[in-house]
Amino acid sequence: MGAEGWSERARALYEEAVFGGDDGALAAAGHELDAVEAGLSLARGRIAHARFLRDGEEDPDELPLFLRARGLYRSLGDTRGEAEAVFWLGTYHQVVRHDHDTALPLLERSYALASAAGDRLTASYAARHLGIAAHAAGRLDVARERLEESTRLRREVGFLPGVAANLVGLVHVALDEGRRGDAEALAAEAAELAEAGGAKAILRQVEEARARLAAST
Repeated sequence: MGAEGWSERARALYEEAVFGGDDGALAAAGHELDAVEAGLSLARGRIAHARFLRDGEEDPDELPLFLRARGLYRSLGDTRGEAEAVFWLGTYHQVVRHDHDTALPLLERSYALASAAGDRLTASYAARHLGIAAHAAGRLDVARERLEESTRLRREVGFLPGVAANLVGLVHVALDEGRRGDAEALAAEAAELAEAGGAKAILRQVEEARARLAAST
């Protein structure tokens, strides 16, 4: 629902309550506005996180926005929305705060909620970040399994730039496991997918991975 759509809907429900005497309109309005606010909070939080990735400076609004989104989605009984909000909370603690002890349970919870809701995209994000955490902890087999699972889910939903990003991660895992041939093949596929999808940031990551490959000869 666009900005005009929800605004007009809220106005109509107000009039039904005030002029029509329909008490049910108030509950409907609250429910619908909570859903709008949850989506807006999540969207604003994602943009704040993108700015962090660009500038390296934490936005003090990022965490409160994700917390608000989680609370609203939970109160609405929206498992799919809650899964996404919980994912971003986990990512905030993992990426911004480097607090893996707080991040991991959130990412695992997001994966469970997303899987239950049939949301393969959010499940792929959670699995990716669980793989990143495992890689950082030196658990290479778990990192590879999680990244491969995320890649499979992303292929299923057609999220090819995301597939390319995961393949870059798998390049680094393969190098750490001494599988140079696999790393070269993964880098080639990542570059092809990133170029086809116009994912310039991922192409830069591919070049960084290839530089590591070259340095390992």
